[in-house]
This record gives sequence, C-alpha cells and structure tokens, in this order.
Amino acid sequence: MDTLLTAEIAANAPRYRRKSSTFIDGIHDVATDPSHMAPAQLYSTMSGRLFHSGRIAIAMVGLPARGKTHICVSLSRYLQWLGVKTRIFHLGDYRRATVPGGEVPDDYFFPNATPASIMLRQKILKRCREDIYSWLNHENGQVAIYDAVNPTAAGRRALAKEFAKHDVQTLFLESFVDDNRILTENAMNVKISSPDFAGMDPNEAAQLYLTRIGAKIPVFETMDERELNFVKMINAGQKFFYNNVSFNYLSHRIVFYLTNLHIKSRTTYFARAGIAADVPEEEESYRADPPLGPQGQNYAELMSEALLAHREAERQAAAADSASAELPPLRPLSVWTSTRLRTVQTAEYLKERGYKVRQRSQMSQINPGVCEKLPDRTLRALYPEEVELHELDPYHHRFPRAESYHDLAVRLEPIILELEREQNDLLIIAHESVLRVLYAYLMHCSTKDIPKLKFPRNKIIEIIPAAYQNEAKIVHIPGLEPQSQGSNSPDNVFFRHASPISTFGSGAVSVAMSPIQNLSTPAEPLEPLSLPPAGGPHTNTLLQQVTVQSPTSGSQPQSRTHSRIQSETQSPAPERVINTAKEAVADKVADDD
Repeated sequence: MDTLLTAEIAANAPRYRRKSSTFIDGIHDVATDPSHMAPAQLYSTMSGRLFHSGRIAIAMVGLPARGKTHICVSLSRYLQWLGVKTRIFHLGDYRRATVPGGEVPDDYFFPNATPASIMLRQKILKRCREDIYSWLNHENGQVAIYDAVNPTAAGRRALAKEFAKHDVQTLFLESFVDDNRILTENAMNVKISSPDFAGMDPNEAAQLYLTRIGAKIPVFETMDERELNFVKMINAGQKFFYNNVSFNYLSHRIVFYLTNLHIKSRTTYFARAGIAADVPEEEESYRADPPLGPQGQNYAELMSEALLAHREAERQAAAADSASAELPPLRPLSVWTSTRLRTVQTAEYLKERGYKVRQRSQMSQINPGVCEKLPDRTLRALYPEEVELHELDPYHHRFPRAESYHDLAVRLEPIILELEREQNDLLIIAHESVLRVLYAYLMHCSTKDIPKLKFPRNKIIEIIPAAYQNEAKIVHIPGLEPQSQGSNSPDNVFFRHASPISTFGSGAVSVAMSPIQNLSTPAEPLEPLSLPPAGGPHTNTLLQQVTVQSPTSGSQPQSRTHSRIQSETQSPAPERVINTAKEAVADKVADDD
C-alpha cells in the first residue's frame, strides 16, 4: 500500500508545494531536514518527540463551514512553532489526489450514496489513515491532525479504537456553530479559498457548498461520548466543553492554545517605528531610547494616514462585491507597541484619532549586548569567533550579553497567544527584529529566513488569515521614498548577516528569502583590520582609534533613483504578492518536483 505522501498525493495535493518566497505561507510545507529546529523549540530529542507526550491524533469533528480547517491549520502553526512534529492530513486533499480532475460522483457527499461512491470514500479514507500511521510510526511524527467531518458517534468510537491499536492517543476537536453570522463568514471564506471551488462562479460555488452542508445535517451527531477525549468549541470560542483531556502535558498545551483561538476574520498589519531625533551617536543606542525626530513624526503621520485610507478602500471594495447596498461597518482597529519611546510616539497619531493603543513590554527590540553600534570591521576584529558562529547560525547565536532571535521568540510567546485571541484588526508597531519573529509565526518562516527578513518604513505589511493559508500583501505609504527613513536610523544595532537578493514568482528556491522584494543585497568584501598585540597599550582605546571606511572597488557605485509611489492625496492599492489557494493549485500543476 502507498506510504506517507505517495508520489501521486504529493504531486496533486494543492497545498504541499515548494516554498519559493517568505511571502507564501509555509504552513503546509513538508520539512526535509530532520535536524531542523523550530523557532521557539527549547530542546531536541533523539526521537524528535517532545514533552514526554507520546503520539497524538487530533480528529476534527463538525459540519462544513464550521471552521475546522481554520482551527487545525492554526493549531498546527502553534505546535510547529514550539517544535512539535505536526502534520495536517486533509481528507479533501486525498480526495482531489485520488480522483482525476477532482470530479467525484454527484452523490459522493450524500449519506445514501451508491455502492460505487461508498467504495471510493473507503479507498480515500484508507489511504489517508495509512499515511497517518506511516508518518507516526516511521517518520517519528508526534501530532497528526485528521481534518474530516467525522459525523457519527459510532464512527468516532471506531476511529479511537483503531488509533489505540497503533498506540496513539486520540483527541477529538469539534467546532459547533449555530450563529448564522459566523456560518456565513466561514462559507464565504471557504468558497473563495478552497481548491474545490477554484475557477467556479462565486454564486454557483456558494450553492454547491450549501448543498454539501445540507446533505450532512440529518446524519450529524454532536460529540457526547463520555468515554472519548474531546474538546467542543462553540461559536468560534464563545464556550468550551472538555472531556477527559488530561492525559499528558501536550494535551494541556493544546487545550490552553484553543482557549485563546477564534476563527473570526481579522487582519494584522506590521509597521516600523519612526526614526529618532538627530542626537549624538553615543545617545543613538539601544539604551538611550531617544524620542522621534521631525522626520520620524512625519513618517508616523504618513503611515497612519496610509493605513486608514487603505482600510476604507478595503471596505468600499467589500461593499462593491456584496449584494447589499449598505456599506459594511469598518472593523475595529487595535494598536500594539513596545514600551520604547519611538514606538509609542509613532502610535500617537492614531491614539489622537480615538484608536486604542496598548504598550507591551515583551515587544521590546532584541538586546544587541556588546556589539551595539559596533561597525562591522570592528566587530569582526574584536569578536572574530563570535562573528564566525553568528554567520553559521544567525538565529540561535547570541553575542556576549545579548539576546538571540531564539531568545526573542521565546519571550514573545505570550504576545503570540494574545495575537491569536485578538478579534479586532491589529496594527503592530515595533522594531524590525520583533516584526521578523511575529511575521515568521504567521507565515511559518524557518529559522534560516527570520534574520534576513526586511521591513522598510515606506511599506506596511498586511497579513490576512484564511482557512487554508494566510495571505500577505504590501501596502505602500505615499510620500515616502524607499530610502528616506533609513539614513540615520538607530535600528541597525546588530551585525547584519548579508544575503543574496531573493526573487518572487520565479519558482526558484533562493538562499535568502525576504518578505520585501529586492531589498537584500550581497555584502561587499571587507578589508582585514590589523590589531595591536593582545594586552598592548592601545588595546583599550581600539574603538576610538578605528576609522571605518567604505570598501573601494574599481567601478563607480550604481546610482538608484526612486520615484514617489503615488500622490499623497491618493492611497495606492496594495500589491498582491502571495499565491491564493487557486493560484497554489496552478503552481502545483506546473511543479517539476
């Protein structure tokens, strides 16, 4: 029988695809490096399993349009962030991979299906479950998430017994929804993003989806089996019921995460803080915490106006797509900043407009330690071994008395949980190091990607959660040149590990992946620096004596011209830079893997 992710399924499952850009949510990517450490992983084991928790199968329960896929994708994102080997097995992926063209018999989704349709369902179920067992047994997987309807009590009892034969604990997770507003929103989300409805007329897709839902209602039985382990999530997290879920530490972490989760639609924005005032270089540091200068205040106003104009444009677009003549209400917006003065002052413009601003101490920038503001050559001269280690692993390495990105990711875990709990649209204004980690969580970036992500001040990054994968966009800030906010910024407190330019849409795998196109450039070679003998009379005054010069070359530096993105009176449309589920299917068909 086929083993885990057979060639047929790997070739046809629309969300198992090669990752070519950090603007593409990598939650469905299959890890190929067994030694890979997750961003917030605290330790590793020979088996690859953590927390002494054995193997767990999480079986989703619920009718269509109840947010099951959204929940299991979010849960997988959190567990993989912690380092728990987790994989989602979407039954729909196996159906699309098994049936050529995805065309199933008309009665496939109905309870009273023909014998041929029943045999097809059993074949797909068997293939999916055998892949689950193969992954748990032979790939040292720890948490398998089985995304299916699982409508009947008898079927769930049989499934739990089957998993128990393989020494796998089963946790059922039901999403029960009777709120029509949530149902409508979920149906619209799935109708747009599900590969089942790619290329279909929206109205036809909606009608087909509602027909599938209606067919399963008569036979669906809500969870009430006292002997099983289950969590029942009611109306997107309004209420929870738990039964027999205290079987190990990891189950507690899963339940704790679910209490912070909701499936309501909301958008997250990332923006940099404005630059500091013109102060002496010794005050332009991590410790000084200087206020915004005039240029930074101008940036704060332009950024805020661009964001508000973009949100209004999105509302107008939603109204144009809706059958209703009334404008939909503008979703509330919350603003989070760190306690650093520049981030707080960057949010003042929005605070004056009535938006709620919260300061979060955990969102303070990464601590650079002894390497703060040291020029590159000086840093290499004083700490050659540390620089070598940093170049080998810029994510986990920490300079003396500094923080690593791993330390920052662990520090930000409470913020991540509150991020999941937040139901309003959210603007996060923070240092670039913090934005890198939070962006990596939402877009499932690897530890190799995180230190290289770039967030220029003339752009706002928008992330829209969806059922199958998150979507990222760029919102340009009118009136800001690409380099107009970086000349004297104190943000470059770390030695930057240079990386090649990454390209988007080419399908090529790049060594360095940045969320902003063409912002990373190769490093120019540095001239060696001669140092006095250790303990010599000039050693202690080395920093004052070193003069940093730009490396010279035979050719003149290339000039760069920058034009304004758009007039200051008109907000530009966001640039779409991520594959939707529909586009992901097309990408997969064209893949050579």
